[in-house]
Amino acid sequence: MLMADILKFKKKTPAEKHKGKTLCRSGFHKWKLLTERKFDVKQGGLVTAYQCERCGKKKNTVI
Repeated sequence: MLMADILKFKKKTPAEKHKGKTLCRSGFHKWKLLTERKFDVKQGGLVTAYQCERCGKKKNTVI
């Protein structure tokens, strides 16, 4: 008979679990460019989309 390897799972510490969330909650997002300048007919301008690397929040800017 072959025995399977037993893996030990470690519970995340509160620091690991909430890493980066306090900065975003305070308004200090780490914005990453998603799409470069698409034209939006309804808003009548170029639209650039951003996403926060830490929390995943998205925002659009119209030029």
